[in-house]
Amino acid sequence: AYRNLSLAYYNKQQDATKSLSCLTTAFNLNPEDGRVLMELDQLCKLQNSSHWNRLQLLEEHPDLVSYRDDLYLERITLYNLLGDFETAAALLSERTFHPWEGGEGKTVSQYLICYTELAKEHIISGDFERSLEFLDTASAYPDNLGEGQLPGTIHNDLHYLQGFSYEGLFRKAESQQAYWAATKGDSKPVQAFFYNDPQPDQIFYQGMAWIKLGDPQKGKQLFQSLIDFGALHYADPIRIDYFAVSLPDLLVFDKDLNMKNRNHCDYMIGLGHLGLGNYEKAEAHFQQLLKEDNSHQGAITHLNMITFLSKQ
Repeated sequence: AYRNLSLAYYNKQQDATKSLSCLTTAFNLNPEDGRVLMELDQLCKLQNSSHWNRLQLLEEHPDLVSYRDDLYLERITLYNLLGDFETAAALLSERTFHPWEGGEGKTVSQYLICYTELAKEHIISGDFERSLEFLDTASAYPDNLGEGQLPGTIHNDLHYLQGFSYEGLFRKAESQQAYWAATKGDSKPVQAFFYNDPQPDQIFYQGMAWIKLGDPQKGKQLFQSLIDFGALHYADPIRIDYFAVSLPDLLVFDKDLNMKNRNHCDYMIGLGHLGLGNYEKAEAHFQQLLKEDNSHQGAITHLNMITFLSKQ
């Protein structure tokens, strides 16, 4: 009853405080209910609770977390959010995941994040051989993820970092080949609401690759297209079709789709300015996004890219 009351407060009266109080009571009444723990964590996430506090809640209930793929993956996600990529990678390797409705692409996403970030750490330290090893690992999805690559999947970010690593090893031919690979795929920005929609960060890495290939004008055009699209669609009213499937994050609690759209536009605008080297403007848009959603991994990743790029 308290769990259902929590949903009514959040979805019908937009009272997040009462909703959290009721759901906390529901879990305390039955601390063996993994579904309620999952929903409690998601409610905390929607209210921008600190990553440390959310992780602590999950770590206090290891049996429940281990029983459910979604909770186990959220634990991994929190380690990625906190920058502990080695722990995230270890946890990913220790479990066989199973696909679930609404979870499409989520396990793979965390796998890619942790290995890509580990590669960046080694690029920064100058260990380019090791960075290539991590990028090769990221390129091949192991069977235990429970999900393979969709046809037409592109990894411009991985190819760009491979090119960067080969460049650091003075292997020019392989570097150029990797940069060319990073220019592939759709270069037209879209309002990405489905997990398999073209993502704006892949367009960003296309632009970065074109710069490396000696065509900065093409790169600037791509960056500007991200800024223009974000500005044009910032105030769009968003409505999802009743028959839509595979929507990420839309679980039991209603989400403000207009805010989600504004966040996505801030992300695109930030990426565009990042590519153009307007780091202060990029940071402002990423920080604005993180005020609304402190778990937006794209914003966190590319906020850190400001430091990465400014050191090159």
